[in-house]
Amino acid sequence: MSMPPHILIVEDECEIGELVRLHVEKAGYRTKLVESGESALQHAQGNAVDLIILDLMLPGIDGLEVCKRLQWEKSTRHIPVIMLTARGEDADIVTGLELGAVDYIVKPFSAKVLVARIRNALRRGDDVISDGDLEHAHGIEINEDRFEIHVHGEPIEVTVSEFHILRFLASRPGFVRTREQIIDATHGPRVVMSNRTIDVHITSLRRKLGSAGDLIETVRGVGYRLDDGGPASL
Repeated sequence: MSMPPHILIVEDECEIGELVRLHVEKAGYRTKLVESGESALQHAQGNAVDLIILDLMLPGIDGLEVCKRLQWEKSTRHIPVIMLTARGEDADIVTGLELGAVDYIVKPFSAKVLVARIRNALRRGDDVISDGDLEHAHGIEINEDRFEIHVHGEPIEVTVSEFHILRFLASRPGFVRTREQIIDATHGPRVVMSNRTIDVHITSLRRKLGSAGDLIETVRGVGYRLDDGGPASL
């Protein structure tokens, strides 16, 4: 029998951390609770972690910096991060998503919502876009197995969410994907997320892809598509 997923909880407030751990373990997951950004990075780099629940307001290295460093390291950039924090301003949410978080929950939180978000984040790696391990599109190469993107042979650093969005668009070039379809494919159908979140990811993805970012086209009032090179392209 396989081991249940291992979830790293990063929370410096003891009572909240223990409460999160209680709910997560009650849902059947293994947990590790740490109280600082430094400890979180050490544990993620030295252990098999399936998901991280990350507070933003931490002593020393804060949660945004932790998220950024996780994305820098090839060994940890694949780990989905759910930010759990009292900072609920739009600017904080957008920054967290741009740095690689797959979800953002504002305190006080519902235990049921937290567990549902965890399940959706863990499911993404299993059932999101499983029709092959390699996609090519006009100089963009997407390798699912290695979690790598190359543009004209050059490696591109992207977040987990950006990777799955590009992979979803590339699975059917030329087909328009609504924002709701992108959310369903990359986060699961039961996740409540604003369309603005997808727009933020697309903007960041275009910037990182350089000239190839122009291949991601906006279809006004509908969503996005990846140019297939046909005569209908905008």
